Amino acid sequence: MCHGHPVKVAAVILAAGASTRLGEPKQLVRLGGERLLERSVRVAHEAGCAPVIVVLGASVAAIQRKCDLRDVVLAINPAWSEGMGSSIRCGMQVVPPDCDATMLMTCDQPAVTPQHLRKLISQCDCSPVASTYANRRGVPACFPSESFAELGMLRGDEGARHLLASALAIELPGGELDVDTPAALEAARAAYS
Repeated sequence: MCHGHPVKVAAVILAAGASTRLGEPKQLVRLGGERLLERSVRVAHEAGCAPVIVVLGASVAAIQRKCDLRDVVLAINPAWSEGMGSSIRCGMQVVPPDCDATMLMTCDQPAVTPQHLRKLISQCDCSPVASTYANRRGVPACFPSESFAELGMLRGDEGARHLLASALAIELPGGELDVDTPAALEAARAAYS
């Protein structure tokens, strides 16, 4: 691509984990009147991402029953227990070939806003753009189509962090808060309800 900002951006929301530390499916946790997974889907849509792809693995039936996932493409990852790499791979298989970029997100970062995603998209030209918080780079991150092949080959529990090592990074205030323990959930409810 390398000629201006991406026009067609898919979102891949990683929501396949078993939430073992939280003790309940985090995808279904309510925050400010909506479930965490529905919130991520809404934020991706509001940022202009299309299609919005949701990768599910653990608790698929419960999540499909309780979440409104009408406007998403579902990708079921049978190898979800391998870790994040397998879910990224699974989601990338569904990204349409004509997309200029892919927004990689998780469903447990309540600080993510449509405005933040639009900032990432506006800076994503030839190389990935990461969010930065707590002195590290991470998701959400926008990857240009040049990175798709590499994302499609990730293995095991290795996420895409190594692809972001030298990426441009945009500050995400509160990005380090992810809802993966009961204490984090309490903090999220205090901040975002």
